[in-house]
Amino acid sequence: MLIVANWKAYVEDFAKAKKLVALSKRLAGTSGLTIVLAPPAPLLGAFSASNTSKVAFAAQDISLTTGGAKTGEATAGAYAAAGVTYAIIGHSERRAAGDTDAIVAEKLARALAHELTPILCIGEHERDGEGKYLAFIREELTSALAPLSPKERAHVIVAYEPLWAIGKAASFAILPHDLDEMTLYIRKVLAELMPGKNSAHSRVLYGGSVEPDNIRALAAGTSIDGFLIGHASVDPKTFGELAKRLRVQT
Repeated sequence: MLIVANWKAYVEDFAKAKKLVALSKRLAGTSGLTIVLAPPAPLLGAFSASNTSKVAFAAQDISLTTGGAKTGEATAGAYAAAGVTYAIIGHSERRAAGDTDAIVAEKLARALAHELTPILCIGEHERDGEGKYLAFIREELTSALAPLSPKERAHVIVAYEPLWAIGKAASFAILPHDLDEMTLYIRKVLAELMPGKNSAHSRVLYGGSVEPDNIRALAAGTSIDGFLIGHASVDPKTFGELAKRLRVQT
């Protein structure tokens, strides 16, 4: 089970970041989980450059540029040089800030060119009764993956994060049955984009109001391969409890 902890901009203090990294290393060593941490960029290199633990590190986003006279940009190459091995691409908050499907596709290519494993975020704004949201998910997947080769597509992790479920209490978030249906649909689209056995090992994560109260049910009642966790990942007690619940499950 893969856990990606997206710290967003919640952590600004190095001492807190250090404690969270230490906790994650302990959890990875005892829970059997694969943990990937995505700290803010200024803190990332302090931990990823000399990392020898079971914990891996991810960029929260990468620049569209390949380098040069681009003040303030953080390229895929720079992240790779700092020891980063994953990159979150197309997060809903980056899409809201202006990342189009075309930009997301180009960032995927940038990440793969530097051997970063992309975590492609997709998700509908609302769920209608006519199934139009399925076409939306198909379009996000197709536009992002179509420019890539079949071999490159196989390296992309998909993180499903429905916007309507974000920020809700566990009792009002997505239900295991609905998540399982969507996961199966995502895998169906991936199989169409990767004929043969190329999609067999594609990993699908879920993000959106994941809490200790619902993580076991979501893990047990679906075919997902892990979780993309936001705010809950920067609270040591909550993050530890999430890992504990998954350890019991696995």
